Amino acid sequence: MANVQLRLPENVPGDFFVDSTCIDCDTCSQLSPMVFRDHGEQCSVYHQPGTFEETRLAMMALVSCPTGSIGTTEKHDAHLGIDEFPLQLDDNVYFCGFTSESSFGAWSYLITRPDSEGGNILIDSPRFATQLTKRMAALGGISRMLLTHKDDIADHELFKERFDCARIMHADDGARRLGIEQVLEGQQPIELDHDLVAIPTPGHTRGHVVYLYRRKFLFTGDHLAWSLNRNTLTAFRSATWYSWGEQIESMKKLLDYDFEWVLPGHGDMYHVDVETMRRHLRSCIAWMETK
Repeated sequence: MANVQLRLPENVPGDFFVDSTCIDCDTCSQLSPMVFRDHGEQCSVYHQPGTFEETRLAMMALVSCPTGSIGTTEKHDAHLGIDEFPLQLDDNVYFCGFTSESSFGAWSYLITRPDSEGGNILIDSPRFATQLTKRMAALGGISRMLLTHKDDIADHELFKERFDCARIMHADDGARRLGIEQVLEGQQPIELDHDLVAIPTPGHTRGHVVYLYRRKFLFTGDHLAWSLNRNTLTAFRSATWYSWGEQIESMKKLLDYDFEWVLPGHGDMYHVDVETMRRHLRSCIAWMETK
């Protein structure tokens, strides 16, 4: 719960505010960019909501904030934000919201599929929130949980207990130590089913994996994201815990695949046609090789 006594001075006066517990994960500025912005080391409100839509998005940011750093001075119905999640992005792919502090606010995603196609899939772990798990159960539960890397596993054990889902993760990120049910090994792509491929992408961590669904949606963890500043795809040099050189080589692997969506754990999402995406990927690789 945000504390108005800790309200950051960068907030404009008014109802919504961010307090000093903000960890600068940028969840709010991505969900509601017309209200929140990153002012440096933290986020703040630069424009108070003036319409129902702006208020709705600001409430979505409030309930998604991993540290509860967003507050209001007026009373709002929390369900205005809660009931939006999981949030449909495209087709049967959803953003879960309810980000977790233990994953530094990393985003997680839900794929809904009938049991005949293998059932629903959770990509990385959100916060284990009662409201979210109820919505997931109503959508058919979780059959499998795909973990991209060890940083963003959050409440994976609680989701395993709740939905009895099989977790998938690479051995090089400690999957066996965590008791993961399906352990990936090696550096070759692995077809998990006819619509889903696991692609090992060491770099950010040694056992990092991205997942490609329907040759359209690429769930990239902390490997690849969109940069608003550079207006192209990017990687995070300062947050590479294993090897920048390995990450460059891993990035080159992705040139062999078609995809239209980049859905990261950190950084901005991006959606464009396949050829434009490949052009941005080449640009990213060229930039990485200069760093």
